[in-house]
Amino acid sequence: MIKMKHSFFATAVLAFVMLSCGAPDSGELPFLGNHETVDGEVVYHHIRPFRFVNQDSAFVTNETFAGKLYVADFFFTSCPTICPKVKKNMLRIYEKYEDRPELNFLSHSIDVKYDTVGRLRAYADNLGINTDRWHLITGDKDEIYGIAEDYMSVAMEDADAPGGYNHSGWIVLIDDKGRLRSYCDGTDAEAVDKFMLDIDWLLADVYGDDSTQ
Repeated sequence: MIKMKHSFFATAVLAFVMLSCGAPDSGELPFLGNHETVDGEVVYHHIRPFRFVNQDSAFVTNETFAGKLYVADFFFTSCPTICPKVKKNMLRIYEKYEDRPELNFLSHSIDVKYDTVGRLRAYADNLGINTDRWHLITGDKDEIYGIAEDYMSVAMEDADAPGGYNHSGWIVLIDDKGRLRSYCDGTDAEAVDKFMLDIDWLLADVYGDDSTQ
């Protein structure tokens, strides 16, 4: 069990869980996270502006995913515990939607010292993925740890944790406007199956088709 040292992360993840995973009985996916009302309009929780470097030494920003959906997670290549399970399930998602360029993938390394661009490239090659669709990124440590909050995830150094890092195993679905729409425990194959139904729903809702149903 991963320890959550900071109350912020514990509170955020608890709120995320209370919102539940999957489409409700109405058949629509909720907008997850904390929202605010500005001048009578609801401003939904969204991912802050970012700029990281991927396995091909290319910059990855919010604009990389403009008009697209993407699936995100946090990991490190030398993780001895949950990361291999999460990546196995991420690969299942990738393979199911390999012919859907509207869906991209973003994996944030939380070990910015060890996970160099070259190491991320080797990791991508081992996965056998199209690196135009799946970005494994590195960058400033504080920026990566900070943006984990936007994804309602945990990412921090922890000398007592296996591998030296404390991180959640969430897989998160982001819509075409940078808003959180679904999540699941990436180590749980059954939860990932349900998560893929949410992807199906959002693809159909945003792009007006039901080809994934």
